[in-house]
Amino acid sequence: MSVDITVLDPDADADEWNRYVERSDGTNPFSRAEAVRLQAEDTGTTPYLLTGFKGQEAVGIFPIFEYSKGPITGAFSPAPRSWSCYLGPSLLNVDKLKQRKADRRIQQFLEGCIEWIDGAISPQYAKFVAAEFDDVRPFVWSEYDVEPGYTYVVDLEGSEEALLKRFSGDARNNIRNADEDAYVVEEGDNDDVERIVEQVANRYENQGRSFQLNPDFARAVHRRLPDGAIRPYVCRVDGEFVGGILVVESQTTRYRWQGGVKPDTGIDLPINDLLDWHVMRDGLRDGLDYYDLVGAGVPSINRYKAKFNPRLETNYTITSGSFGLDLLIDRYRKLR
Repeated sequence: MSVDITVLDPDADADEWNRYVERSDGTNPFSRAEAVRLQAEDTGTTPYLLTGFKGQEAVGIFPIFEYSKGPITGAFSPAPRSWSCYLGPSLLNVDKLKQRKADRRIQQFLEGCIEWIDGAISPQYAKFVAAEFDDVRPFVWSEYDVEPGYTYVVDLEGSEEALLKRFSGDARNNIRNADEDAYVVEEGDNDDVERIVEQVANRYENQGRSFQLNPDFARAVHRRLPDGAIRPYVCRVDGEFVGGILVVESQTTRYRWQGGVKPDTGIDLPINDLLDWHVMRDGLRDGLDYYDLVGAGVPSINRYKAKFNPRLETNYTITSGSFGLDLLIDRYRKLR
C-alpha cells in the first residue's frame, strides 16, 4: 500500500492537523495550524498542510508555503525570511517499524510530497530546512541539493547541581557568584516579547546586519499559541528590562529562538548566562529533555554556547532551483 498525500486546510482542518503535530516527535509549536496561518500572513505566502496517509493512518506531515511574486514562484518550509523556528517534514508512526519498512515509508511519503509540490506549485526555487528529520536521502535521490547545518543541544538530565557542574568554569562562576538581590529573571508578558525582538533588532542594526522578524508576528504567536508554547524569559534590574530570550517549547525541547544578544548596558552582571541557566533549570524542573541553542555555525557565538557543554547536532538545508533566486525573493519581500 502506497502513501497518499492529502492537503489539509489550515482553518477547516486545524484540529486534525494539530493532533498530528502533537503526535510527531519532530515538530514544535511553529508547526501548529495557527502558527502556520500567522507565518503565511506575515510573509505573503499561501500555506499548504501536506499530510501523508497509508490507508487511514497518518504517517507524515509537511507544511509548505508558496511564494509568488512577479516572475518568481517558490516553495518553502519554513516560509521565506519568516525567522520562525524549525519546520520541514515530520514523521508519525514509524518508530516501531523495522528499517526496511521505515525506509520505504519515508521514501514514499517524501516522494509523494515532492510530486505534489512539483505538480501544484511548479516552483522555480525550493528551500526546506529539515532540523529534526534525519533521513534526507529521498531529497538527494530527487536531485535536490542537501547542505548540512549545525546546532548545539544541551541534555536536561540529572539534578540541577549536576547540570550546572557540566558547564565551563566561567559559566558556573558567573551563575553562582551573581548577587541574587541585584536582578530578577522571570517569564514575562506579551510586551516583553516585543522588548526582546527590539533589542535583537537594535543589535543587528548596530552590526550593519539585516533583521526582519516582525515584532507584531512574535507578539501574535505568543498570544495565539497554547500557553507555554512561547516563553519570554527576561532579566530585570531595579524593575527595568535589561535582556531577554524568547523560548519556544515543544513536548520535549526548549528552543532558544530569539534574544540573548549582548546587552547595551554598563551593568556588571552576566545577563545572558543567568537567562540561559534559568531557561535550562526550569526546563529540567518541568521534565523536558533538551535545550536547543538553535545554531552552531558562527564561531564567535559558538564560544559562548559551547560553555554549557552541549552536544553537536546536524540539520539540513534542502534546495532546488536556480542559484540566487532566494535573494531575489528576499528583495521582493522587502518591497511588500
